[in-house]
Amino acid sequence: MKVEITVNGEATSADVEPRQLLAHYVRDTVGLKATNIGCDTTSCGACTVLLDGEAVKSCTVLSVQADQQSVTTMEGLDGAADGRPEHPVTAAFHAEHGLQCGFCTPGMVMSAVSLINHDDELDERKVREGLEGNLCRCTGYHNIVRAVLVAAGKDPDAAQQAEAESDALRTAPGFSRGEGA
Repeated sequence: MKVEITVNGEATSADVEPRQLLAHYVRDTVGLKATNIGCDTTSCGACTVLLDGEAVKSCTVLSVQADQQSVTTMEGLDGAADGRPEHPVTAAFHAEHGLQCGFCTPGMVMSAVSLINHDDELDERKVREGLEGNLCRCTGYHNIVRAVLVAAGKDPDAAQQAEAESDALRTAPGFSRGEGA
């Protein structure tokens, strides 16, 4: 089947097998390698891309389903190689040390971009919930959440303080929230 997919603003077309996954189209047909394949089961989120502005796990989207649509990958965000400024989300990930080995980073960044684009009232809880489908085996997510809040124009320290105060209000004095030993 022939598909026509705009990838990072560039028109692409190819004859593909009907069962070809979008992740393989992006990596093998178009040649963009930032979209990682970690599980093929939607568990890890390393393959997350934006499909018409919505975060999707490209390991479970068929290329034919993306026909006549627009895909944005990590490579489409940053323009350092061609003189465009660094995207605010990737800049925040660098500044807040929101990455370690880098395998999950493209998926985390793409999910963060979608989250920021669709929610003006982000706080720590919403960021954590919004990134639940993305796994990182290197970090405790703290710096990733900070990076997303910074990219969204929020003060991560104020967001953390507000979350702590909210938790304190929900827990009656003398009662544990069930955390810790």
